[in-house]
Amino acid sequence: MAKKLTIDGQEITARDDATIIQAAHEAGIAIPHYCYHPKLSIAGNCRMCLVELEGRPKLEISCNTPVADNMVVLTNSPKVVEGRRGVLEFLLINHPLDCPICDQAGECGLQDYYMEHGLYRSRFQEEKVHGRKVVEFGPDVIFDSERCILCTRCVRFCNEVSHTNELGLFERGDRAQIATFPGKQLDNPYAGNTVDVCPVGALTSKDFRFKIRVWFLRETKSVCPGCARGCNINIHHHDGHVYRLKPRQNDDVNVSWICDAGRFSYPALNENRVLQPQVRQGGMLHETSWPMAIEHAVAALQGHPGAEVGIIAAPQGTNEDSYLLARLASDVLQTPQVVLYPGTPGYEDELLIRADKNPNTRGAQDMGLPAPATAEQLATMAKAIEQGAMRVLYAIDVDLDAAFGTEAVARWATQLDCLIVQNSNTVSGSSLAHILLPSAPYAERDGTFTNFQGRIQRLNATFVPRGASLPAWQIYTRLARGLGHDWTYTSAEGVLQDIAAAIPLYAGLSYAKIGDLGCVVTHES
Repeated sequence: MAKKLTIDGQEITARDDATIIQAAHEAGIAIPHYCYHPKLSIAGNCRMCLVELEGRPKLEISCNTPVADNMVVLTNSPKVVEGRRGVLEFLLINHPLDCPICDQAGECGLQDYYMEHGLYRSRFQEEKVHGRKVVEFGPDVIFDSERCILCTRCVRFCNEVSHTNELGLFERGDRAQIATFPGKQLDNPYAGNTVDVCPVGALTSKDFRFKIRVWFLRETKSVCPGCARGCNINIHHHDGHVYRLKPRQNDDVNVSWICDAGRFSYPALNENRVLQPQVRQGGMLHETSWPMAIEHAVAALQGHPGAEVGIIAAPQGTNEDSYLLARLASDVLQTPQVVLYPGTPGYEDELLIRADKNPNTRGAQDMGLPAPATAEQLATMAKAIEQGAMRVLYAIDVDLDAAFGTEAVARWATQLDCLIVQNSNTVSGSSLAHILLPSAPYAERDGTFTNFQGRIQRLNATFVPRGASLPAWQIYTRLARGLGHDWTYTSAEGVLQDIAAAIPLYAGLSYAKIGDLGCVVTHES
């Protein structure tokens, strides 16, 4: 049964099992807090979320006080403000003046609440308690005990979410500190989330330390392409360079978390990129323009009937990419030789990580591409190339050496009339291509992925594609035009409109309807 109460003069209706801080948050009323985290258990130890309840003599912590009918709550009364200032003063007694060198500066709860609720001169004259600084908790997490306010969020995360129990609270009084248990490191697959939940600068990421001040960063909502889960993320970038990925809350997909493999995948957006179309001449790849690259590709494709053209693609492309690729294969090239390369299955767990390391396997099939190829189907394609039945191979987002073996790909470079490789990053085998086409990665294009649960989710371009790289749907459009088909797509959203009209499962979809958190399509089992 819902409860009705009043917070700061505003009458609200709250869930029966809600606490005051939860009811306030759901009503859009902010209550300062440190130890409280909506996805972790209640600790109630920071005391920052104090509120005044009508009829009660003492201030109460809102994180652990359940709502009740006719309750009257004050979050900013003089009594509350004074109590909050006292809590802040206590928390800052031993806190070092590290703000000029702290990575948390600009997104620190201590800084924010001090400016909003504190603004006092310190009365503490004694020597501060000094603790351990720059302690490596694990491969990426650095701990500074002097900055720690003992909120225990990191401890609770390891106990309740990752279930790895590396961290604990040791000692008592002003000597209390967070530490790893003897013989343990903070190296579970989700360790980076402890940095995210830390409200101050006690836990920092070794990967991000001292790279850039956070107020220079811009934030773009996107989806992690690391596996079929499709965790929601924010891409933090500045001046065309990606500096970090952070989890974005979506309770239906990844809650508030992301695995470290996805978190640290961002260097591929900055490094080892294919940025210009290249065509092989005189035994070497030479950079060229898009018109020239398309002209060479069109000549190669036109010179062979559809049965002699093979396409192998990994489900890394968006739904928009996959839809046009399926049309390119069936309507334009008229080739039945299309393979969806699944790659090698990887580690999987019961929290987030999926064995399928492709973000759009389900969506690619919805768009008309075949089911992921078996080993026998890959062997059939290899045999067709070896026997000369397949004369042109178009490889998209595929590491050919990993798929077929280095020796086989080296032979094919001379056996095939044309090997077209399309990728955003240089991979083994791409140097043997006759035509190399640079595609824009997920962070540089708009579009959608459909995860293994059938949830369609938005990608948003952080900035224009680097160099001369293009979203894959634009490359397919240029090829189709070069082959005499009047494709007029000018945006990814325009492609989605065609998808919504052509595929019943996606009928009525638009980017506005998908929104920031996605929407589910119902698949037949």
